[in-house]
Amino acid sequence: MTPVYEVSPIGWVRKRDGRTMIEVDEQYRPALLGLDELDAIWVLYWFDRNDTANQRAILQVHPRGDPDNPLRGVFATRAPVRPNLIAMSRCRVLSVDHNVIVIDDIDAFPDTPVLDIKP
Repeated sequence: MTPVYEVSPIGWVRKRDGRTMIEVDEQYRPALLGLDELDAIWVLYWFDRNDTANQRAILQVHPRGDPDNPLRGVFATRAPVRPNLIAMSRCRVLSVDHNVIVIDDIDAFPDTPVLDIKP
């Protein structure tokens, strides 16, 4: 039997007033200690808008949705459709205020669930 793992968001991508932020749930605020000393972080998030059985079953894509690009397996692309919808972006840390990390940008929609942050 294939094991099943459960993950829960630790926060959310927020975009407003020209700023991009990671709003971490208050219970995880102690985990941000020292983050303000980092130049950049890896943000792991969930492609929640593609979370359907059909989208998870897509294993080959034309990169960037362009049929002129050669067909590739999803593991050879950054496609948002894949068996496990985990995404990752390197983000520059601009500031940390309480439970909010202001970053330069992220390739995620507003209100995307954040799974983890790594230095």
